[in-house]
Amino acid sequence: MRGQGFKGEKYLTPLLTLGVLAGIWQLVVSSGIYTLEELPGPVQVAKGAAELWARDILLEHIGVSMYRFGVAYLLAVSSGVVLGLILGWYNRMLTAVDPFIQILRPISPIAWFPLALLWFGIGNLPAIFIIFLSAFFPALLATVNAVRNVDPVYIKVARNFRTRERDILLKVVVPAAFPHIMVGLHIALGTAWIHLVAGEMLGAQSGLGYLIVDSRNFLRTDWIILGMILIGLLGLALDRLMRLAEKWVNKNWGFVPKTHE
Repeated sequence: MRGQGFKGEKYLTPLLTLGVLAGIWQLVVSSGIYTLEELPGPVQVAKGAAELWARDILLEHIGVSMYRFGVAYLLAVSSGVVLGLILGWYNRMLTAVDPFIQILRPISPIAWFPLALLWFGIGNLPAIFIIFLSAFFPALLATVNAVRNVDPVYIKVARNFRTRERDILLKVVVPAAFPHIMVGLHIALGTAWIHLVAGEMLGAQSGLGYLIVDSRNFLRTDWIILGMILIGLLGLALDRLMRLAEKWVNKNWGFVPKTHE
């Protein structure tokens, strides 16, 4: 049996780890290897955050980034999952479309930068387009594979009860494939969040990616590091929210994870 720690251990342990990392960071700064302009310490980054907060800039950048990411990710996931269910269920459609998907899938979203600027101009749309591309294919391919790997017994039993094809897909295949679909959605979340910064470097005038680029132009390394930290923390928060949503769906569909004793 695994030993059970005290109630707040799962929160305290990560905080202690962050504290150790911050301490190492401060030791490197104090060693004099780098100047404060090259590597500001935690205190300098905190002061930079306070400065941006006082200017009412920080929340604006965060809000714009979350808006772009939310729109692009929801569009990518909804279209990728729906199309993946259709292609995974109808083999002939998959055979017809798969070569086209396999040609587009390896192309890095960054390679679309020139066309994104040409098609959408400057603003939110190029960033949304790049984030969409980075999330769409992981969601699509994971859904296709999940549907195709559903246990055939489930489908045979449903057909023996003369269940309609649409109901088999929605009420049998989707719940059975859901755990594997979620793996793809987690991957899509990570790739989309990574390309958020790249997308916002594409002619945007706001957002965390723009904050990092603009701070580089003004040699504000404290703001650069702040932007990187915020991107990491927000990515962690999004991952935890998705896990909570996954647990809620699993619970309602009867997928209870095994516990280790």
